Amino acid sequence: MSGHSKWSTIKRKKGALDAKRGKIFSKLAKEITVAAKLGGSDANANPRLRTVLLAARGQNMPKDNIERAIKKGTGEIPGIVYEETRYEAYGPAGVAVLVDVLTDNKNRTVSEIRHIFTKNNGAMAEAGAVGWNFDRKGLITVAKTGLTDDQIFEKAIEAGADDVDTEGDMYELKTADSDLHAVVNALEQMGIKVEEAKLTMLPKTTVKVEGANVGAILRLMESLEDNDDVQDFYANFDISDEDMAAAMN
Repeated sequence: MSGHSKWSTIKRKKGALDAKRGKIFSKLAKEITVAAKLGGSDANANPRLRTVLLAARGQNMPKDNIERAIKKGTGEIPGIVYEETRYEAYGPAGVAVLVDVLTDNKNRTVSEIRHIFTKNNGAMAEAGAVGWNFDRKGLITVAKTGLTDDQIFEKAIEAGADDVDTEGDMYELKTADSDLHAVVNALEQMGIKVEEAKLTMLPKTTVKVEGANVGAILRLMESLEDNDDVQDFYANFDISDEDMAAAMN
């Protein structure tokens, strides 16, 4: 199990998605607000807003929450001003990590992120130290229901996806970042339900993680997930299914 499919797959196995639904909605609302502030409320003319609305739909975010977040971004109702920052760091076993944050207090956030890495056998890095090892891509998740591997691969390529991987009970379709929405639309026109669609950062190379470092990586990921200012994070770890199962028992 490699880092690009990483945390979403792990969370599904741990049953953590429903338990943290409120936190997920809060982070989505922040991204919707920033997207609307920067590009306006028309999703058709605002690619960033269109992308986060796909993610919100995948998480069944209530319509009222979405509309309120958009209005905060456009200034129709008062809202907090957020600053975007990306941090680069190393985790246990030299795993490369990118951390995207939206914060109203940059000093507080950088202190918290540094503490998370230090506590979990990692360290912050200079800008550019690990970013070179990641490519921006579209990632679409489709449940394994009603289609064979050959059928989903054929339909994914026909829809414009670049590649298809299998992760547990899901298919992961990779696209060029600029093709994400077109591929989602094509899949839905074929009658294929998209569980999640988002822009992500996929690693060019991975680091094999074994033994005690597996638990250390998972604790680091959980700590980042739990931080209110962290919007998303990407890592290049590679953990075998056997080691993952042992760490989660």
